[in-house]
Amino acid sequence: MVYRNCLLKKKWFIGLLLLVAGLWNCTKQGVDSAHPALIPQPQKLSWNDEVFQVENNEPMIQRLVDEFPGIPRNADEAYRLKITADSAVLEAVTEQGLHRGLQTVRQLTFSNKGKQLIAGCNIVDWPAFRVRGFMQDVGRNFQSMEMLKEQIDVLAAYKFNVFHFHVTENPGWRLESKIYPQLNAAESMTRQKGKYYTQNDFKELVAYCQERHITLIPEFDIPGHSAAFRKAMGFEAMSDPRVQPVLIDLVDELCSLAPAEVMPYIHLGTDEVWHSYEEPSPTLLPALLERVTQQHGRELIVWRPGQKIEGDSVSITQLWSSGGHPKPGHRYIDCRLNYVNHLDPLAGISQLYFERINGAAHGDSLRMGGILCCWNDNNVNDEYDILIQNPVYPSILTYSETSWTGQKKEIGEKYLAKLPEKGSELFKEFSAFEDRMIQHRDQYFAGKPFPYVKQTNIEWKVLGPIASQGDVDAKFLVEEKLQDTYRIDTVDYFWQGPFSGGTIHLSHFFGYPSYLPKEEGTYFAFTQIWSPKDQTVGAWIGFHDWSRSGGRRGGPFPEDGEWHNTHPKAWLNGELIAAPKWNNPGLASNTDEIPFTDENYFFRDPQSINLKKGWNEVLLKIPVKEDTWKRMFTFVPVHMAAGGVREVEGLKFSTDMKLR
Repeated sequence: MVYRNCLLKKKWFIGLLLLVAGLWNCTKQGVDSAHPALIPQPQKLSWNDEVFQVENNEPMIQRLVDEFPGIPRNADEAYRLKITADSAVLEAVTEQGLHRGLQTVRQLTFSNKGKQLIAGCNIVDWPAFRVRGFMQDVGRNFQSMEMLKEQIDVLAAYKFNVFHFHVTENPGWRLESKIYPQLNAAESMTRQKGKYYTQNDFKELVAYCQERHITLIPEFDIPGHSAAFRKAMGFEAMSDPRVQPVLIDLVDELCSLAPAEVMPYIHLGTDEVWHSYEEPSPTLLPALLERVTQQHGRELIVWRPGQKIEGDSVSITQLWSSGGHPKPGHRYIDCRLNYVNHLDPLAGISQLYFERINGAAHGDSLRMGGILCCWNDNNVNDEYDILIQNPVYPSILTYSETSWTGQKKEIGEKYLAKLPEKGSELFKEFSAFEDRMIQHRDQYFAGKPFPYVKQTNIEWKVLGPIASQGDVDAKFLVEEKLQDTYRIDTVDYFWQGPFSGGTIHLSHFFGYPSYLPKEEGTYFAFTQIWSPKDQTVGAWIGFHDWSRSGGRRGGPFPEDGEWHNTHPKAWLNGELIAAPKWNNPGLASNTDEIPFTDENYFFRDPQSINLKKGWNEVLLKIPVKEDTWKRMFTFVPVHMAAGGVREVEGLKFSTDMKLR
């Protein structure tokens, strides 16, 4: 599976609407449905079924107004847009608001018979949260300026306003220091040795973000995650009294690269201090807090859970795990449920969609918003693998929707590991969002990694777990004959479901409510696929997916001839589907330095399957052991086109065994 590293064109709106389509390197040639798909969905939207034709002498009116009555929050990013056959008018109270509105105009713009048109509508729009961010970890794996700019362009197009730049880690200190150049020496790094951003690179990146109304938040992650720092400086422990003046110098140097009005936040980590040599001296963090806030007039952000800072009453806490709770009286940013390195592209997208950022429908004086995080922990062969091997772009579009519009329904954790009941309002809402995202995939992301296909039309029935006493190779009657019920060792087993989705979590690795309780044994899953013709297609097939985090968690990795170390199996019309031949079979769990290449279904070549005309039976055997971490399966027919992965046209799915 090969993707072009094609970058978004840098063109900006200068009065004439003709320039709107230039933001992307692909243009709509028509509208697939009655109205263009908008992401994020505006707060107030009505269509008038008119179109405005763009001509050289018909400029779009953009104007700043003094106030916006009726905007409940975040008026600085709000905009009002009115498109009719006669005029196109965009209004906002700030340049930032105009920029957000122009992203909507871009999505409304399409070509038809050589004419540039804008779909007619009335929109009044504002963000639910004032922080809507995305984080990349360049400390563990360096990313080129070109690749970072590609991602920032996507963020801008989807109304993000923060780029969190995690620039230091155990493998490397990636920002140039002219005071302590040894930090950037190749010998102080363990990955991509000698790769770092010059101060000019950093200034360029800050300016690139600023032009797109995005705030760059730099992070020095200390006192944990500091192996490269300690190695370069010759410190055995972060409690060494020499550490404090060095870090004060580095904070001063960082703040000298951009003024406070451009770079108002400094992030200093403070998380995961696991070892005694990472423990700071009692004065280190209070001194850095004072330096950042009092000397440089910036806001300090720290991770929570993290080190306590004595006397701290002003820091912003960034919540990173279920053990992280808001610090009373402190503003906070939510990142607890949105690590894309843990997510598969199907179940992970629905998790992001149903996450309620900050546990609320919108922000307030303490709830600032959220930052979507890409922790590319493991070493990579190529920098672009970070975008290929994590569902970055589908996740950005989903988080754009929820952080701008807000998840208005209070549903708790109920749908973080499963889709709502088919036919319910929540299911219909997600299905509609899925359709909009697929339109964006096809219109704007051709040639870029966008691993998502429609899944709300897929359904499964699941049976089990059948007690196997830990024997993953135990055989059962289900493998020989499909029937409604089975009696095995005096126990009656029934098919449960149907359950919707291309990926099904039997039970979730973080404990979110799923379809079944966490039990060991052997499960079976069944569906039927109707094909309009005999055809050979691809299929995403996977079991107990792997996180791109902390090695191959749940390992060891399977040997050739096996899908997983639990020995699952897949049959199509009674024929066994062979497992892939792996590039790196049998690797241990803690193999962080050996890059992923084909481990997960969505970044290896799809399995080839033969569908006959009419109904085709799919049966999956899914053994689960006590130490099986991700208890899940995926089976989705896909078509690989020049632009990327697509749905196989004309397929239908059913779990009605009477159709067999």
